[in-house]
Amino acid sequence: MPRHWLMKSEPKVYSIRDLEREGRTYWDGIRNYQARNFMRDDMKQGDPVLFYHSNTRPTGVAGVAVVAREAYPDFTAWDPASDYYDARSTPDDPFGRSCLVS
Repeated sequence: MPRHWLMKSEPKVYSIRDLEREGRTYWDGIRNYQARNFMRDDMKQGDPVLFYHSNTRPTGVAGVAVVAREAYPDFTAWDPASDYYDARSTPDDPFGRSCLVS
């Protein structure tokens, strides 16, 4: 039985329209341990996703999506030029701080 997920993004950063245009993306910048653990341990390919727009008027579910791939290391955490750079995260401990799902 698939689980259902709520994934949020600010429309100015990445919107449901961006996802529709691109067809697929990765979810980066997750630094909350509980969210990271859910993504890493529980999200499975094929699980349904409610795409939630935050920090906008009105806030709410803007569309639906599907998990396309199970979690993998957040490579943006190792890039000093990234907004999501995390000096405490390393390729040797890829799930120590963050992960991505597509």
